[in-house]
Amino acid sequence: MTKCEIAVKLYFEQELPFVIYSKPNATKMIAVLQKNSNIYKPSHAASGFVFAPFKGEASILISEKHAEVFVETIDFLQNPKPFTPNASFSEKDKSSFEAMVTVAVTAIHSKALEKVVLSRKELVKTKEIQPYELFKRLKSTYPDAFCYVWYHPKVGCWAGATPERFLKKSKQTIETVSLAGTQLFHENTVVNWSDKEIEEQQIVTSYIQSGLQNYCSEVHISKTYTQKAGNLLHLKSDIKGELLSDADFIKVIQKLHPTPAVCGVPKDKALEFIDKTEGYDRTYYTGYLGEWLKDYEHEIPNSSDLFVNLRCMKMEKNEAELFMGCGITKDSTPENEFWETVNKSQTMKRILAD
Repeated sequence: MTKCEIAVKLYFEQELPFVIYSKPNATKMIAVLQKNSNIYKPSHAASGFVFAPFKGEASILISEKHAEVFVETIDFLQNPKPFTPNASFSEKDKSSFEAMVTVAVTAIHSKALEKVVLSRKELVKTKEIQPYELFKRLKSTYPDAFCYVWYHPKVGCWAGATPERFLKKSKQTIETVSLAGTQLFHENTVVNWSDKEIEEQQIVTSYIQSGLQNYCSEVHISKTYTQKAGNLLHLKSDIKGELLSDADFIKVIQKLHPTPAVCGVPKDKALEFIDKTEGYDRTYYTGYLGEWLKDYEHEIPNSSDLFVNLRCMKMEKNEAELFMGCGITKDSTPENEFWETVNKSQTMKRILAD
């Protein structure tokens, strides 16, 4: 057993906070393990690992000041087990979600919204999986994603493999992405994107570009391209900017989060619509998480690397709560959007499969 594996097992048994994670295509895994169960908040002065909600003030920092940190080479990668997609769902969930999409499309056509992201959750029965084993499954199955298992006794255990970076800061350079549009990956098939998907991704790009204008001296946006994430494809643009010398990084985060990729446009109206329509509290789903003011692999201070909490689940002893969403525009078809959530649910169902 490695130091990471031993430490994660010990901290979990003692009900102490920790996170174990690995960045996309990285060869290192990192564990930050807090020696008390206090809840700390991110600030300009405290480094660690941040776990932030979709909305509100419930951000939590696993504080480096009160933690031990391990950085180890990953030596456990193996070919994922064969997986038969589990497309089971209840007709009640399907009809409920499609009705929600119909209401959203009507609101968009009436100009009350331009775009909104709607989501649902699904409870899946599972055998108990220890955190380190869960992390191994995630990293072996999705090596090109940001994989993590995060635990705090006062919040619970979350795990995921997200394809989307929210915001990276190194010195005065910041990087983010515009990610939207989803379709299933099929080998040897030419990828064609619909006008609806292209428009959905462009809304995200324009929002981020506008949000960064007051904080950056220049912003560069790449050409849009197709990115594979597990068994799914997305439209993506890379965005890079140079922060002004007096720019406040926390204010940049507050300006951008939540982006239209997980919320909608206009932001305030989309948030209000989600609150009234979804029927549940997302908590940390579609929030963000990652290194706060420290690159732990390279020991670089004042460097942050944050990811959107997608393709994730909240773990209980014998069940997992899965979260899936999709972007709704004027051209959305309710049944198609529901099936997009079914496709996205396979990312975590594959991890839970025996």
